Amino acid sequence: MAKYIDADCRLCRREGCKLFLKGERCLSGKCAMVRRPVAPGQHGASNMRKKSIGYGVQLREKQKIKRYYGLLEKQFHKLYENATKIRGNTGEIMLSLLERRLDNVVYRMGLSASRGQSRQLVNHGHITVNEIPVNIPSYIVKVGDVVAVKENKKDNAFFKEVQGMKITTPKWLEFDTKTLVGKVNALPQRDDVDMNFAAHLVVELYSK
Repeated sequence: MAKYIDADCRLCRREGCKLFLKGERCLSGKCAMVRRPVAPGQHGASNMRKKSIGYGVQLREKQKIKRYYGLLEKQFHKLYENATKIRGNTGEIMLSLLERRLDNVVYRMGLSASRGQSRQLVNHGHITVNEIPVNIPSYIVKVGDVVAVKENKKDNAFFKEVQGMKITTPKWLEFDTKTLVGKVNALPQRDDVDMNFAAHLVVELYSK
């Protein structure tokens, strides 16, 4: 399976905003966007001053969204195609599908510090959906699904730290930090996404 193996902080610098890919580091003074808020590369500072128009704006928005959720191009385009098959606003449906990916749900429940870490938790078999182990990060949860830490993993020191913590989850999700069990109460809406994405630009880009 292909995956991005370069430095995560380069992605934030390239997009000119924090994508929160490194957990607590992104909130500290060590964040790359605090220490060096210019695009990576020899001509990074001059590139940041250039104003994108047309295709460039659409491309940057697509890159920002897919990097925020940790997807590669093939994965992201497939998700967009799935969104076009559902009746409604394609951009908003696409964001809803991204939010409902299992790795993002684990992150939203507060079980991990970043989506990359939550992807590892899913890959390593720590998470169940409706009491069935699921190790596919791209799995799309549905309303009513119960997402939980696998019963024999709850004594793991990593999850012990989460138990009893006060965690704020989006309104479409609920999570009990004592039992490490969460539930999808509704479909996520546009205002549940905590980044100001212009998803319509991605739709325009792929529609060409």
